[in-house]
Amino acid sequence: MMLHLAQIQHRNLSDQPELLLLAAQGSEDAWTVLTGEVLLPPDQSGHFRPSQLVLADISDDHQVVTVKDAQPWVVDLVQRYLGNGITPAFLEKETERAEQWRQSLTLQSQELDRRALEMEARREQIQELEESLKRERRELEIERDRIQALKDAL
Repeated sequence: MMLHLAQIQHRNLSDQPELLLLAAQGSEDAWTVLTGEVLLPPDQSGHFRPSQLVLADISDDHQVVTVKDAQPWVVDLVQRYLGNGITPAFLEKETERAEQWRQSLTLQSQELDRRALEMEARREQIQELEESLKRERRELEIERDRIQALKDAL
């Protein structure tokens, strides 16, 4: 079942009211605007006025299960978001800030990756130098032993 924001419509006064679906709830605070699908509500929608906004629970097979007045929900939205200064301009500014943070974090991550590669290259250089020093030391020890053997032989 999915919650929808809808508007009551009457094609003419004698017809049963219809629901013009305006938006569907995807998650608690995320809604998707719809293109105006129309559904026939259950008999309980007859007491709603034309053009009234309602919240409708709609089943997976597109049957309207319940319809209730959307006014308390809309007032709650206004109090929760617009009452605290959360305006479209504020949200746009916050979106821009979040994008700047994302870009900054991406740059920092790239810099850390670059530094990690540099450190790995340096570590490999140090290992190569250590191996080279070990070889030279062995060669020097062999040369020292050879010289000592020659001295002993004389």
